[in-house]
This record gives sequence, structure tokens and C-alpha cells, in this order.
Amino acid sequence: MPSLPRIRRSIRPRPADVVARAPQVAELTAAGLTWVNAVTPDLDTAQALAERFGWHPLDVEDIVSKRQRPKVDDYEDERYLFAVLHFPVFDKAVQRLNAAELDIFIGEDYLVTLPTRELLPVTRLFGRCETDEAFREQLFAKGSGRLLYEVLDDLFDYCFPILDKIGHKLDRIEDDMFEGAAEDVVRDISNAKQEIISYRKVIKPERSTLRVLERRVARFLPEELELYFDDINDAVERIWDQLDNYKEVVEALESTNESVISHRQNSVLLLLTVISATMLPLTLITGIFGMNVLYPGENTHDAFWVIIAALVLTLGGMLGFFRWKRWL
Repeated sequence: MPSLPRIRRSIRPRPADVVARAPQVAELTAAGLTWVNAVTPDLDTAQALAERFGWHPLDVEDIVSKRQRPKVDDYEDERYLFAVLHFPVFDKAVQRLNAAELDIFIGEDYLVTLPTRELLPVTRLFGRCETDEAFREQLFAKGSGRLLYEVLDDLFDYCFPILDKIGHKLDRIEDDMFEGAAEDVVRDISNAKQEIISYRKVIKPERSTLRVLERRVARFLPEELELYFDDINDAVERIWDQLDNYKEVVEALESTNESVISHRQNSVLLLLTVISATMLPLTLITGIFGMNVLYPGENTHDAFWVIIAALVLTLGGMLGFFRWKRWL
């Protein structure tokens, strides 16, 4: 039996953002609390941290896995929480909005953040704690739960500028649509729609996960700080409501753009139809007088001008009729 031919594909170089990078592990300690931030952790890093803090072996698999849904695992006996959260980031390699995963371990005296790619809010907060000793002492003295709140609060605050960019893009699409570029707007609408869908895919499972996290993380918070996580849930609900609004707007823009394109096509078809309809009787008249038969005034200049007048009167009459019918 003959073998099927193999499909040859060209090998493309991997983008710079996709190339595997060595994990970046940093650690801060103050007021009896340790914060470890490991960007793009590998298996060796995950196993070393698991042995140090006493994590379950399944958590190590979740850290190195690339397909984890948002979740919260509560290990009461080991006294720690493991949470997986996703946040929207713009991937320059594919020019599209994607999800970045953040694995979080929180115990009584430590917080470990493990982003699969660099998250600027986490990096900036860690850098501030590293350079500002007074701020670090003040923040770490409030416990691991408060530190986790600060991390998540900065991350969700970072989500709103992305929403603003989508809103500005929708406004620009609406302006371009009515400036005669309806056909060119189709691709922009498709890109905006894809960004909204990707953003919704990130936020939708996050809502229920954060409610669970709010209940489970309470034991790591002093009583006066238990309401802080309500603020994060409110931020997520605001993001979701805004995404719902943008979803309706982009669908309305898509429908409107299709109507604009259809209206312009109808205008062109109307013009062509009018031209065809007016040319038909003119062609008929010239065809009759072009037959090889005798007719009154043949071979005279008067007959020519009579035919021209008949053509003009027929054309004017048809245009007047179309105007009276409001077809023009």
C-alpha cells in the first residue's frame, strides 16, 4: 500500500516572547513574613519551593502545567491556600489579548507568587517593597492576607486601562464607519470583537473563584481587614459589566456597519437600474429607426433632429416619472 505524502511546513523562528526563559526568583522578608516572587518557574524551582514550604506534590504539577483553570485549593492541615488566577495581557508576538496565569500560595508567614509571565503590577509592587524599607515593614506587618490583597488590587486596577483602550477603539471604529470607510472597518470590528471575547474568557471564571478565595483567605486576615476583598470583587463585577456593555456596543457597530454597506450597495444598484431602465426605450427607438425599411423623412436632416428630440423627451419623461415616484 503506497504511503501518503508528508505535508511539509516551513519552520518559523519562535518569537522572542515565546522563547523559554530562565525563572527569575526574588525574595523579601520583613516582620516575620516572607514574599517570594518567581517569574516563569520551571520544575526545579517549583519542587524546591514545595520542599521548603511543604506543598502537596499535585501543586507542583499545577505550577508547571500550562492549562489550568482558575481555582482555589484549601489545605487546612498544612495551613496554606493554593489559588490559580488569570489576568489579561497583550501578547505582542501575536498582537492579541491573552491570559497570563498567576499561581499563588499563601500561608500564615509567607506569600509566594508564581506568574507564568511577567506581570507589571506584581513586579512594580515587589520592587517598591524592595527599595522602600519603611513601606515594606508597614505592609508586611499586616500579614500575608493583606499583602495578597495589595497584589490582587494592583492587578485588577491594571485591568481598567485595557478596558479604556477597547472603549477608545470602539469610538474610533464608529467615527471611521460614517466617514466612508465602512468596508475597511470590518477588520477593526473583528479585532475588537476578538479582544472582548478573550477578555470575557479571562474574567468570567474569575468571578466565582474570587468569591471562594474571599471566604477561604479570611483566616489569614485580621478581623478589621476582612472587608478588603469585597473591594476586589466589586472591581471584577465592574469589569464584567463594562465588558457586557462593550459586547453590546460591538455587536451594534457590526450590525450598523452591515447596514451602511448594504445601503451603499443599494444606492449603486439603484443608479445602475435607472441607467438600464432609461437606456432600454432609447435603444428601442434607435433600433426601430435603424431597421432597413423606409420611414417618413428618410435621408433628411429633419428626420435626424426629430429622432434626437424623441430620445430627449423619452429620457426626460422617464426621469420625471422616477422622480415623481420618489425612486430618485
